[in-house]
Amino acid sequence: MYNSQRPRLEDLPTTRQLVGATGFAVVAAGAILATVVLPAEYAIDPTGLGRALGFADMGEVKQQLAAEAAADAAAPVGADAAAPVTAQGPTQAAAEIRKDTMSLTLAPNEGAEIKVTMAEGGRLQYRWSVAGGTANFDTHGDPVNAPAGFYHGYGSGRNSTGEEGELVAAFDGKHGWFWRNRSGDTVTITLETEGGYTEIRRVV
Repeated sequence: MYNSQRPRLEDLPTTRQLVGATGFAVVAAGAILATVVLPAEYAIDPTGLGRALGFADMGEVKQQLAAEAAADAAAPVGADAAAPVTAQGPTQAAAEIRKDTMSLTLAPNEGAEIKVTMAEGGRLQYRWSVAGGTANFDTHGDPVNAPAGFYHGYGSGRNSTGEEGELVAAFDGKHGWFWRNRSGDTVTITLETEGGYTEIRRVV
């Protein structure tokens, strides 16, 4: 014996209503895919809305990080690979206070990245500025032997003329800044760092 009453036929959606609802769902899913998922995950922006909403910048950073991870995985074993950075390794032992200044020039739409090697808990003070325009930025870190697609962000922004603050390493690895020049002019970015890290270099 049924505990519920069978619905009446007139209460059920019609075939036309079902087809309409299905069509709407397909269109909505396609719009989300084109404006959010593709730009944010793969830096593919067929409509241009992903760029306007900031999702394309996220995708570019993720693709850049994936390319770096692939390059690191394919690198031959040598002197650098023989001395991995670990909590008990050379990073922590040699993390004396150092101070560096680096500059890089970006043409319109060009991106670049600078990273430091630092042990978990390491601290550095940083200040960077943009001459000639503005830049989008993403501050993030990659642990030793990071899995594919890993992302740990410290902060990001758009159309910035500069930032300053303290970066505290969340883990042993490489930590730094990715910039993208979205202005119409060539810009120069100058980065000043001071703290307990063992290496600083331009990655891209």
